[in-house]
Amino acid sequence: MSISEFQLLLSTAPDQASAEMLARDLVTLKLAACVNLVPQVTSIYSWQDKIEQEQEVLLLIKSKTTKFAAIEDWLDKNHPYDVPELISCNISEVCASYGQWLTNNLDS
Repeated sequence: MSISEFQLLLSTAPDQASAEMLARDLVTLKLAACVNLVPQVTSIYSWQDKIEQEQEVLLLIKSKTTKFAAIEDWLDKNHPYDVPELISCNISEVCASYGQWLTNNLDS
């Protein structure tokens, strides 16, 4: 499998219900093959000149590099945050069987 074909995207949601909705829609739309939800992450960040601390749910989104723009656009329209997080992490290797499964579960 091409090492640059796939990506792991990171995003956060304010609660489990929002995270599940986002994850289900991303998979249903075939923008992601899989989304893992990691509950109860503590985020400390600057927002409107204040330091904030919140409990969030981390989304680990498995997709293809060609889907980044579509995922970004979809999150901009559907995410409850004014500025949704979307960070792409390059995947340097993926086992062939998992890479094939990813490919089979994503539109071209």
